[in-house]
Amino acid sequence: MSGSEKLLILTGALGDGHNKAAQAIVEAARFYRPEVEVVVVDFLEWTHPYLHSVGKFCYMQWVKSLPSVYGFLYRKTRQDNPLSNWFKRMKAFSTDRMLELLDEVRPTEVVSTFPGAAAAMSYLKCNGLTDVATITVMTDYTDHSYWIHPCTDRYLVGSEQVKQSLLRYRIPEQRIVVTGIPIRMTFTQSYDRLTLRDKHRLSRTLPTVLVMGGGHGLIGKQLMSVLQSEELTAPVQFIFVCGRNEKLKKTLEEELGGNKTRHRVVITGFVDHVHELMALSDLIITKPGGLTVSEALALELPMMLYKPIPGQEQDNAAYLVSLGAAMEAKNEADLKRQLLQVIQNKSLLSNLKRNVRSSQMKHDALHTLNAILDTDIASAAARNNRERTYANA
Repeated sequence: MSGSEKLLILTGALGDGHNKAAQAIVEAARFYRPEVEVVVVDFLEWTHPYLHSVGKFCYMQWVKSLPSVYGFLYRKTRQDNPLSNWFKRMKAFSTDRMLELLDEVRPTEVVSTFPGAAAAMSYLKCNGLTDVATITVMTDYTDHSYWIHPCTDRYLVGSEQVKQSLLRYRIPEQRIVVTGIPIRMTFTQSYDRLTLRDKHRLSRTLPTVLVMGGGHGLIGKQLMSVLQSEELTAPVQFIFVCGRNEKLKKTLEEELGGNKTRHRVVITGFVDHVHELMALSDLIITKPGGLTVSEALALELPMMLYKPIPGQEQDNAAYLVSLGAAMEAKNEADLKRQLLQVIQNKSLLSNLKRNVRSSQMKHDALHTLNAILDTDIASAAARNNRERTYANA
């Protein structure tokens, strides 16, 4: 391909993963291919400039308050069927706004890290409104029909398992590339654990547990009873990353700060050195978002996955447990039992770490970037002509 390439990355702010994947691709382009121009646009904000914040809030409340309903719909629409096809045919965007964006940016490739954006680009291509190369980057270790659309030139996926799932959708194998989920370069480097513990004024010898509940730091409260329990007799070093949840940070500081437990407790809000905290820790307790667990895998950090939301988080958890790289705690009592088990059984933690290491998931976003720039669209026009009937079927 020529040196005058310009990538348009379409992302969406429903969860942090779509944006983090986009940022990782931007970083890789700046470092490895500085001649490639990259433009990142929030698909939801662009297509719904007045409603996207309300929509995001409603979505987050729905997932948090009614996870079983979300999980039911997720399962019912996993495969192509009348229900999933009905949802996919609902055009939830402005064609004029999308064409305006393409005309303004004039990209050589459009990369979607958000399924709604992939659907929009498929619609435009299937209706002959654009012929730009279109690539979908899937940000979880699972498949779902909402990612799968005709007229998509290439799918970039996190694992061989996802590739095999896409083949069952009858997507040609040459259009699927296993790149790993794109993560930033800082998560693929090697670090000296003791040096990092000194840097952050942490004990060199205590078992260290990192606690992260996604961008909102949702897990912290569930662990307070564990730390205050008499059952966890040996001292442990806990690092709580509360993200932007200032209310949780204040609660934890009031309940666990100072010398209120026998354990060493560090509580922080949003930080930009998560890679260092992962690298110095022995275990992470987290929600199984696709990007977070990919970062942990790259840094060979065993995981305890807490109460995955039915849907993609549950699928991510099942994948990681199948690798032997993670344990899954379904409720607070399960979390307490498993944490005690891991802390008190060094061989169990060693087995988890060995399994994480053998997963060999150290791909930074360069693999994704190369697959994007190498996308072959020589036969795309003929293929798209065959697939355009989708939009009007």
